[in-house]
Amino acid sequence: MSLEWFDRVSGELQDSLESICDKYDQNGGMSIERGAKHPRIEFYTEGEDIDREYFCTLFFDPHNEEFYMEAFEPDLGQISKVVLTDIEDIVDAVHERFHDYVNGDSVEEDLIDEEYVDEGLYMEEEELRDLDDRGEIQLLEEIDVDWETPEVTAFYQENDVEVTYQFGIVQETGDGVLKRVNRIWTDDDDMIRDETNFIFSKEEASTIIAMIASHMDSLTEMDYQGEV
Repeated sequence: MSLEWFDRVSGELQDSLESICDKYDQNGGMSIERGAKHPRIEFYTEGEDIDREYFCTLFFDPHNEEFYMEAFEPDLGQISKVVLTDIEDIVDAVHERFHDYVNGDSVEEDLIDEEYVDEGLYMEEEELRDLDDRGEIQLLEEIDVDWETPEVTAFYQENDVEVTYQFGIVQETGDGVLKRVNRIWTDDDDMIRDETNFIFSKEEASTIIAMIASHMDSLTEMDYQGEV
């Protein structure tokens, strides 16, 4: 498995996007996560008056040495993998996602607005709110968050699962947000992405930290058997 193709594309992608799109050149950027099982490039917009917002994620499969994006298939109710064979296809795909985002028709937002449950089935937001009323699911409302850290890998099992965390601050309230992203790879090498968010106050944070610290010795390491 080689990351040579990933590194070459990463090095050329930013300049290529800036050269074909003035709007992206003004506010667009990208971050690279090379240490994940499937390295990824995440694209975002930000500026002096614009908070950072991610609109596209490009993944790299080092085993097959290919780039791909996720696409939601409404008829099938699942996420499919769209393989991009060369740098031109990648630039065109990111460019298209960028303008979808600018026009308010972002594929990334469509995937986030729905919660992935039960191995490929989706539930509508109203159904999720009903579950939330019973304390089963907590939804993150549309709020402005300043992400203070990048995604940090907390657990990784090759060819199976990756769990990452990211910490942010809610702009309006000053509360903390902990985002957990769980990526699971199926036997067909498709990826299932599940995201949960936990909001807490400064007073709660100190209590949570104290509770975890006092019970660390009681925890055991994760013995992953295909479920998280």
